This record gives sequence, C-alpha cells and structure tokens, in this order.
Amino acid sequence: MPIATPEVYNEMLDRAKAGKFAYPAINVTSSQTLNAALRGFAEAESDGIIQISTGGAEFLGGQYSKDMVTGAVALAEYAHIIAEKYPVTVALHTDHCPKDKLDGYVRPLLEISQERVKAGQNPLFQSHMWDGSAETLADNLAIAQELLDKARAAQIILEVEITPTGGEEDGVTHEINDSLYTTVEDAIRTAEALGLGEKGRYLLAASFGNVHGVYKPGNVVLRPELLKELNEGVAAKYGKPSPFDFVFHGGSGSSEEEIATALENGVVKMNIDTDTQYAFTRPVADHMFKHYDGVLKVDGEVGSKSTYDPRTWGKLAEASMAKRVVEATQHLRSAGTRIK
Repeated sequence: MPIATPEVYNEMLDRAKAGKFAYPAINVTSSQTLNAALRGFAEAESDGIIQISTGGAEFLGGQYSKDMVTGAVALAEYAHIIAEKYPVTVALHTDHCPKDKLDGYVRPLLEISQERVKAGQNPLFQSHMWDGSAETLADNLAIAQELLDKARAAQIILEVEITPTGGEEDGVTHEINDSLYTTVEDAIRTAEALGLGEKGRYLLAASFGNVHGVYKPGNVVLRPELLKELNEGVAAKYGKPSPFDFVFHGGSGSSEEEIATALENGVVKMNIDTDTQYAFTRPVADHMFKHYDGVLKVDGEVGSKSTYDPRTWGKLAEASMAKRVVEATQHLRSAGTRIK
C-alpha cells in the first residue's frame, strides 16, 4: 500500500502530530524527481508526501499543450505504479493553486477523484491545496468552504493558506513585510468558517514570516512560536486542544532550531522545493563542466555518448536529490517512523 488510502493518510497525519514530527512534502516535476523523492523516503525509512504545483503540472503536461490536469494525472498514475517498489507509504498532493487556476487544476482533479470514489476506488490524490492568500480572508474562506465540501465527498484532505507566504512561487508573489504573520483573529475566523474537523479535515498553512525561494540569513524573521499562539487562541474559544494541523511553507534555508520549534507547535507537513531543485541540478552542472568535451561536439569531434546519455547524469541527479530528502526527514524527525 505505498500510496496512502484516505484512512492511512489520516493515520499518518495523526501519528505526526502525536509524535511531534512532520512529513517532508517534496515537489516533483518529472518521473526522475519522483523516483528521487521515493528513494530518499525509502532510504530514511520515512513515509512522506509527494506534491505537484501548478507550474510543475504544466511542465509535466508537455510544452505543446501545457495542460495541468493531464500532467498531474499522468504523474499520479505513474506514482501509483512505481511506488509499489518502495517500502514506504506516500500521499499525493497538489501544491499552491490560486483562484485563477482553480477551474483548470484543483476542481477538475477533485471531480476525477469523486468519480473514482463513486466507483469504489480510492481518490487519485490524497490532498489538494487552495491558495487564497492573495484574496481577502472573507473570499478566501468562502471558496475554501466550497472546496472543503467537495474534498470531503472525494475522501480528500484540503490544505488552505489563509495569509501570505512571501517571495514567489509559480507566478504568485507576496512582499516580505508584516503581513506575513497570521493573527489569532485570522485563525478564529478560519475555525468559524471551516470548522475543526466536523466539516472535513484540512491542513492549515498559517504564516509566521515564511518566504518561498532562496534567501540569505537575516532577510527573513521566522516566528514559529506564533503557531502555539494560534492553537491556544482557538482552543480557548472552542475547547479543543491543539485544533490545527499546520503546514510549514517556505522552509528552504530554515535553521534546525526554527524547524524544531515549528514541530513542537503542531506542524505535520513541511514543503521542500528550492533545496531539492538545487540538489538535483548541482551534480548535473558538475558533470557538464567536467565533461564538456564529451557532452558537446567540440571542434568537429563526435563527443562521447556515455557522457551525454541522460541516464549518466540523471543517476547522479537522483542520488543527490534523494540524499537531500533523507536530510529533510532527519530535520523533521520522520526518519525511521514509517508505517510497518
């Protein structure tokens, strides 16, 4: 059962919260990066989450049509087959989807899973993300209510982002400023609109200074202790301790201390993309520079097939990215926790 059933995915998240660890959610854009993520999870003996952004899905759909749904479905179907060979359980997730892409991405994917469930099958994906951080909170939560209802019918968990994450991801950009911190009032309004599980399970991407992409120390001030304030503020009103399952966005470059504080305060999923992109590309660049006269037909020569064969440098890229995934499981304390 390498691809989690809805029941197992819920169990995974419950185990993470109870054990104060989180699953690395690795963005993939190809079968190569998918295998690298799976290999890293297997080597770390960690379950995990594989996710596809709108840009990743568009890339997977091919540059002729750039169809996001086709790309996401194709890799998900491939994952259902290839993951059988790995001794870990993974959930499939779609990453950031803003309002203008819902009709071309998340809504059609929800319909596909609804049809599968009606036919007695499991959903194709285990969770989807609605990124309404560019909308007013009222509009954000109104759309979230509609999507949560559809997700529940498809036995899927919804992820919502209620306030901005800084930086840029797939064309969605937010400035790095004081708006990058979710307030207790924001959290209470979220609980009022989406409930605390009775209307369907959701993951909450709250903001505590997070920024997507690459940044140097000092440019970003993370306050993961804020998550405790959000949980306590909502718990005080509704009487449910630790009510939220938090997601850590923009985690690349975070210190181990910041990650540990986030885990103590309810983070069960941490997105990792920038660091694994670099880990995948770095050995490819090294190979090309060292073997430029083999990968190129320099001065009329024929080059060397063994060096420009994509499998040669592709294996190096897979190994490097897998190593970075292992490192992520260690930072997030999920290494060695796989469901037996």
